[in-house]
Amino acid sequence: MPDQQKIDEIKATLARARAVAVLTGAGVSADSGVPTFRGTDGLWRNFRAEDLATPEAFARDPRLVWEWYNWRRELIATKHPNEAHRALVELERRHERFLLITQNVDGLHRDAGSSRLLEIHGNIWTVRCTACKQIEDNREVPIAIPPHCRACHGLLRPHIVWFGEALEEEALDRSMGAVTSCDVLLIIGTSGVVNPAASFAGIAKAGGAFVAEMNLEETPQSAMVDLAVRGRASDTVPLLL
Repeated sequence: MPDQQKIDEIKATLARARAVAVLTGAGVSADSGVPTFRGTDGLWRNFRAEDLATPEAFARDPRLVWEWYNWRRELIATKHPNEAHRALVELERRHERFLLITQNVDGLHRDAGSSRLLEIHGNIWTVRCTACKQIEDNREVPIAIPPHCRACHGLLRPHIVWFGEALEEEALDRSMGAVTSCDVLLIIGTSGVVNPAASFAGIAKAGGAFVAEMNLEETPQSAMVDLAVRGRASDTVPLLL
């Protein structure tokens, strides 16, 4: 089936849908110039993301971890939402029951205007005190290294779900609820290998939803979904409008 025919079928299905869920990953941010911070993109001073984004790394050397996060924040601060981000804001406006679930931590969906949004891995512009547990937005670029809580002077950490940490229970419950009850699930710009997001396609299909994947390359989800559209998110997602 040609991609335009697939796009038309997704549009028709969306027009009939009462509840829509969307899952986005690094491919959406990549179109804004945000590196994946994994693999070769994430190499920094010969450290891999997997070596730094862990509770153990932070306990061992919080200054080093914060130097890496400050580098990331400085990079992301120069980036802006793209056409895919903006198209998803419009899709949200058109559907009363809508939830955008993102694995991205760059805050670009929020910057674009998405409000029914669940950042399941956290947000790089949010910090959490390791002492009093207070959470607050912080847009300082550069940030003090290491930063300390204004309330209790405890050490701050990025409010991000690191490797080896579980998703917050509320985020997991809300995302599972949306995926279980949706009529349509759009999976955009994600490789589909990180759980629990990797399970969303199967859960939605089991609930009778129409599942479409929009990604540059084939993924482990591709054989399972109803339709797969190949291309950049910023090129394909706006076509759904």
